[in-house]
Amino acid sequence: MSSWLPEQEPLRQLISFLNDSLSGRDLNVQRKAELMLKQAKQSPDFANYLCFLLTNPPNPVSAEFKPEVLHSARSAGGIMLKNDIRDRFPAMSPTTLVYVKSTILTGLTDSNAQIRNFAGNVITELVRQAGFKEWPEALPQLLGMVGNQGGQVSPEAQEGAMSALFKVCEDNKKALCKNTGGQRLIDHVIPKLFEAMSSPLPKVRANVIASLSIFIVEKAEYLLKNLDEFMTRLFSLATDSSDDVRKYICRAVVQIAEVAPEKIAPHMEGLVSFMLAQQRNEDDPDLALDAAEFWLCVGEDKQLRPGLGPYLPSVVPVLLQSMIYGEDDVLRLEAEVEDAEAEDRKQDIKPQFATSKAAKNVSASAAASSGVVLEPEDLEDGEVEDYDDDDDEDDPEEQWNLRKCSAAALDVIASVFHEPVFQVTLPFLKENFTHAEWPNREAAVLAIGAIADGCMEAVAPNLPDLIPYLIGLLSDPNPMVRQITCWSLGRYSGWAAHLDPAGKEQFFLPMMDGILQRMLDGNKRVQEAAASAFANLEERSGSELENPKYCEVIARQFAECFEKYKDRNMFILYDCVQTLAEHVGATLQSPELVHTLMPSLMKRWEKVSDESLEIFPLNECLSYVASALGNTFIPYAEPIFFRSARILVTNLQAAIAAAANPTLDEPNPDFLVTALDLLSSIIQAVGPDHAVNLITRTNPNLFQLLSHTMVSPNPEVRQSAYALLGDTAIYAFPPLVSSGHLDKILQELIAQLDLSLSAPFASDELRNSYAVTNNACWSAGEIVNRAPREVLTTFIEPLATAFWTILQNSKVPASLHENAAIALGRLGGAAPDVLAPHLATFIPLYLREMSKIGWTEEKAASMEGMSKVVLVNPGGLEQSLLPWVEEISRAPAWIAQTSEGEGGGAYGLFKQILHLYKQHLPNFGELLGHLPPGHADIIHQLYDV
Repeated sequence: MSSWLPEQEPLRQLISFLNDSLSGRDLNVQRKAELMLKQAKQSPDFANYLCFLLTNPPNPVSAEFKPEVLHSARSAGGIMLKNDIRDRFPAMSPTTLVYVKSTILTGLTDSNAQIRNFAGNVITELVRQAGFKEWPEALPQLLGMVGNQGGQVSPEAQEGAMSALFKVCEDNKKALCKNTGGQRLIDHVIPKLFEAMSSPLPKVRANVIASLSIFIVEKAEYLLKNLDEFMTRLFSLATDSSDDVRKYICRAVVQIAEVAPEKIAPHMEGLVSFMLAQQRNEDDPDLALDAAEFWLCVGEDKQLRPGLGPYLPSVVPVLLQSMIYGEDDVLRLEAEVEDAEAEDRKQDIKPQFATSKAAKNVSASAAASSGVVLEPEDLEDGEVEDYDDDDDEDDPEEQWNLRKCSAAALDVIASVFHEPVFQVTLPFLKENFTHAEWPNREAAVLAIGAIADGCMEAVAPNLPDLIPYLIGLLSDPNPMVRQITCWSLGRYSGWAAHLDPAGKEQFFLPMMDGILQRMLDGNKRVQEAAASAFANLEERSGSELENPKYCEVIARQFAECFEKYKDRNMFILYDCVQTLAEHVGATLQSPELVHTLMPSLMKRWEKVSDESLEIFPLNECLSYVASALGNTFIPYAEPIFFRSARILVTNLQAAIAAAANPTLDEPNPDFLVTALDLLSSIIQAVGPDHAVNLITRTNPNLFQLLSHTMVSPNPEVRQSAYALLGDTAIYAFPPLVSSGHLDKILQELIAQLDLSLSAPFASDELRNSYAVTNNACWSAGEIVNRAPREVLTTFIEPLATAFWTILQNSKVPASLHENAAIALGRLGGAAPDVLAPHLATFIPLYLREMSKIGWTEEKAASMEGMSKVVLVNPGGLEQSLLPWVEEISRAPAWIAQTSEGEGGGAYGLFKQILHLYKQHLPNFGELLGHLPPGHADIIHQLYDV
């Protein structure tokens, strides 16, 4: 240990300043103390003083202070030392580092658990900064304290050392598992941790299991090879008296199940018994929650789920019982009042993140259905959730807990076992549906909703009796029952929506009406649940809602909600409107519906400021509404269009300012994303004439703004920018050409098509990059399909090279291949002479992609362009003539009907090529014989060959 000692007066002052820095009663004293501490940081011995104080060896200065003052100063000093190491480690002198390393472990022996914790934090930060190579003694010393081989280490020190070791493992797991010269540090740590699992101290045992669990997730080779030994030791602790030990056993078992399910399957009987016992623990809800996670894990694993079947009669009742609100929750919830008229607090409003609708693919994909999310959101591997001081104020109903986990597990298990789960659930439903206590009624409704998807066939015969009863519960005096009933009905709305007309009248209409009424409930929770349930109903009902009678009722109710809702529930209301627009489409163009819905939506639009995060979901909603309304959106388009352009200007300027001044915050990219998407939707909705009018009147020039967003560092912004570029090419090409920005735009577009600039393969960045490149490819195709040859002259070869490079890359998504092929064909139409010499090279891959794409106007335009290339170099197609003929034999009848005259358009060019080859190829008839059955007849009839 270093012989450094502090001077008494500076130590005395440091204790005073640290204590005063925590004083909230006298701000002047606090500010003065903070200033003095800031000055003290300039001393080269500052970290030494903090470390000395934290570890607190006997000294006369410390004895001068009251114990509470000294403890406060030591705590503040521990935090400051950890931060000082984090911020100034490279500049710290070697003598300081030697002193801290040799002294800090003494802090783990302190009698106060909080001080031991602060010392552990310092050790963890020091290891993170220095690494094990520069502090090789750290691990052996910590392991030695935990092992207590000589019997000289106090229980407190063992606990402190193990707590610190857990933090070190958690923060340095990659370094511990790194293979250096055939050696891994973790291979020496794990055996010691195995031994420590038999420690007499429960806190040590718990942290040992927690530490080992880290390396299950990391798939540490040594641990996986010795998993049987670990599990044997783990199971020997199954009856441990410590709730914390059993809690970490539950977590470890779940992690093993995720990494090596084959190790869990043979022990299913014992694990079911163990987990059920832990879940029944009413004194420790965290332990019960960790046990309940096991059922979720097992139900989602194909290898483990069959082994759960025999235990459903034991497992399902425990899950159901865990779904009933506990006494504390009941007391809290019963204190709630009708609050619909109360303004929302700022912290009640959730942060919003935009979801771009800007993906441009040749093939349309079905929209994924939405529903209530039962599972918690998982952090990515290695990602640490930031602590927020406001977390304590979070609504308990928003937090993942035993009740939600049990419902999620029931949902998953029902999806696996179906009717047997319903049969086990039925007695609970019968007992609790009409229970006098609302928590029991609420749990029964939650249960019937949780099994909706998995047990629909078993439940369906009971729905004619069940649905009216649930609709009646929408008027339950307790808001929590009304809330969960909305959710549950939403889960069964698909059944009701697809009944025959009489069934819809009997069940669907009352269900829809009941949920709509609850959207105007006097309780905000119920409003939110009803709105969410109605969005679910819209998703599950799909085109069934196109009935104008339904839409009129829905639009009126939405309009009333816009008048009544406070800020928080407005967000889910946007989702309802957006989902309605998405599923009923042109039905909304009815004048009555437009006049009912749009004034309310525009009133809210006028109220929300350009800087509000509410603009994200509002703009997304308006994008879908504009798409649905088409040209009936024209009366509302101008102010929204120009405001969206203004948002682009404001945020682009803010981004430039932030880049020049690091003290300024970067603007949220979602302002740009949602504004770009809304501009795209408006351009598509209002049609070419109005689109040109809006674009030419936009100031600054829209294409100048677009060129800036195309080079944004944010991929979502670029993705939306290229979507807008393609839409302007389709609907407003003249202003694009005359803007003076087309050359710059094409240069940026070609740069985006360069796959060599993409992020490393298989990363999230790469997926985002491909999404951008996909839209760039699509927009390039739209431009070359319309641009005069002289406009494209300098860009033809770079574009052709880019498209060909994409087609050759087997690792890119299918949609990118398809868009590249479409664009290549269109480019051929613009410059057939440039592509013709290379036709034999690229035509096989081109036809491969064409065969995957359904016949659309885009495909027809591409094939028409490629036909012009073929006519310039017919020999280039000879080796691929059969797949070419097969592809055009699949062309729909409208190809012939929409072509310009006998010799024009795709049809005329196809016909010309076929007759050309018939004339020059003696075996042309034999080639037609190799087409799929019936296709030769189509060629004869459609093309007169």
